[in-house]
Amino acid sequence: MLLNDTDLDAYFTRIGFTSTPRPDEATLRQLHALHPQHIPFENLDSWQGQRVTLREEAVFRKLVHAGRGGYCFEQNQLFQRVLQTLGFTVQGLSARVLWMLPPELVLPRTHMALLVSMDAGQWIADVGFGGMTMTAPLALHSTAAQATPHEQLRVRTENGLYTVEAWVKERWQPLYRVSLDPCAPADYETGNWYVSTYPESRFVNQLIASRPDAQGRHALLDRRYTRHLPQQEPSVTELQTAQELRAVLHNRFGIRLDELDQLNARINTLFDEDR
Repeated sequence: MLLNDTDLDAYFTRIGFTSTPRPDEATLRQLHALHPQHIPFENLDSWQGQRVTLREEAVFRKLVHAGRGGYCFEQNQLFQRVLQTLGFTVQGLSARVLWMLPPELVLPRTHMALLVSMDAGQWIADVGFGGMTMTAPLALHSTAAQATPHEQLRVRTENGLYTVEAWVKERWQPLYRVSLDPCAPADYETGNWYVSTYPESRFVNQLIASRPDAQGRHALLDRRYTRHLPQQEPSVTELQTAQELRAVLHNRFGIRLDELDQLNARINTLFDEDR
């Protein structure tokens, strides 16, 4: 469903977009850079054992009005609605995650990405891939390295599948593999249920948050906060108290915590062993 003018303005305010929007590459690039900087990737709901809904009005409220973030199904659903409201042709895609996994491990397709089509070509857009969330769209049919505000990325194609790769630690590393088969909302409901409730899912068992900014990236995994800056070794801090963790969630990731009544108890479990 398209956004009304009030909701579109609220989204623009949330991400700090002040230009005149048009269904063109320049607008797509601006929105793609701003969205992940202001709407962080986070899994606080599934980590607390709460249901993650993909109802459009609930996702919009959470990510725009409530000062929260979300994961791929929420982030890219919202981004798709924004782009379609502006006149872009956008199709939802389903991808198989490869990032930091051994080649022999095959996971189900549990990642949502977007295909944006314009007269100038087709682009993969994705504002919800955790610690490696793209900060620019990728030209689908180019095999060359593509510059973004952060890492270089590229798209490889083989047998009708497209693999998104990032230049990290002096080599190309795969993020995910995606087909261009269109996906329906029911496909995402299935993937969302799996990642948010499956007992062995990372999104159930680990606290995850990430956000790029103009200088680099912020990442949180349980108690470990990492600051990534270009051409530098990552700076890692092991958080010592629940208060430090809450401060990092708010100050580094910009997450509002006031509506999360059960969060304190869940955070305390990370520090119980220290008591």
